[in-house]
Amino acid sequence: MFLTIDDFDFEGKTVALRVDINSPMDVNNHTILDDTRIRACISTIKELSNNGAKVVILAHQSRPGKKDFTPLCAHAQKLSESLDSEVYYVDDLFGSHAINSVKRMADGEILLLENVRFYSEEVLKDWNNWEGTSCPKKQGKTIMIKQLHSLFDYFINDAFAAAHRAQPSLVGFAYYMPVIAGRIMEREIKTLDKIIKNPDKPSIFILGGAKADDSIEVIKNVLKNNSGDRVLTTGIVANIFLIAKGYDLGPNKDVIRHMGYLNQIEIAKDLLETYGDKIETPIDVALNIEGQREEMELTLEKRIIYPIHDIGTETIAYYSDIIRESKTIVANGPAGVFENKNFLKGTAEILYAMTKSKAFTVIGGGHLSAVAGIVGVSNDINHISTGGGACIEFLAGKKLPVIEILKNSYRKYKDGDFNE
Repeated sequence: MFLTIDDFDFEGKTVALRVDINSPMDVNNHTILDDTRIRACISTIKELSNNGAKVVILAHQSRPGKKDFTPLCAHAQKLSESLDSEVYYVDDLFGSHAINSVKRMADGEILLLENVRFYSEEVLKDWNNWEGTSCPKKQGKTIMIKQLHSLFDYFINDAFAAAHRAQPSLVGFAYYMPVIAGRIMEREIKTLDKIIKNPDKPSIFILGGAKADDSIEVIKNVLKNNSGDRVLTTGIVANIFLIAKGYDLGPNKDVIRHMGYLNQIEIAKDLLETYGDKIETPIDVALNIEGQREEMELTLEKRIIYPIHDIGTETIAYYSDIIRESKTIVANGPAGVFENKNFLKGTAEILYAMTKSKAFTVIGGGHLSAVAGIVGVSNDINHISTGGGACIEFLAGKKLPVIEILKNSYRKYKDGDFNE
């Protein structure tokens, strides 16, 4: 259980709204190249403003040391365009300019403070070691939170894409006031929770991409808890399972070694021993031979000597049949090197099969959501997660700091306890 916007009357209240509008930037002229995340949070901002709240937005862009680590003036402009209403940008975070700007706000006004990661305490490595504590006292005692918290009646967290982080701007306000889920956060938690706890059956997970260790954690969790009936592997994940089955993938094993995933082969062997009938691997693959796509059937006797860049046509047909019979489909990670049009086929065909099915379909954000846009099926997927890393950790059964704080805040609010 967690608090939502529906639980409160915001008229005349000042709310801190944490969003994730971290966007691809043109570093030469500091313009935003893709405003998807900005558009995603518009409904929450508009609802709060229309209900008479003074909306103070907290957000980040990139991280220290990166070329796209910029102020948020361009983000304020994009927000204003999407809302068709002015979003006031304040190039300060918790100094007198920021504090006085918040105090002068009228009901319904929207203000964006400066990039929270400009402040050193926000990016301390300390926050990487989340202790699972229900009351984030350390974060609440940082200077930024101590300076700002008294200005706000409520803290609303709509930054699902950062839900796996425990930085002060994400969890620190919970030490002082109720934490409420924004509309993105609410939708993400409810959707992913149903997938794990009560999916319509049969339920399948299609897992690929380059982050093999995360995907294998998901496989462990969904098969152990019976959330998934079958797992279809693609990409580096599939290669790891193929090697675990005894296939000689030649130079493709060197890629796995270079990525630091050799240890995942033993984990894959254990999973195959326990859940072998539920884990599907490719029947054939598409090789990159001097830039051309050449498909090859997999056999234990034949060694692969070229890079595997996609699943093959037979695998696409086999996986599509399984997809067609499923009622819940969760896909994360592309099936191949989609950036090369010769190897887009596997990823595209899986997405097409998902849209043709009658199942409830989910994409776990990241590169696969980008491909869905490229091939024009984004609007035909039931749910595209806004948070790649947060989504995969949720599906892997890990406790996400922001979500744990939301649950605890619900309990504290019911007990009337938001003091030290």
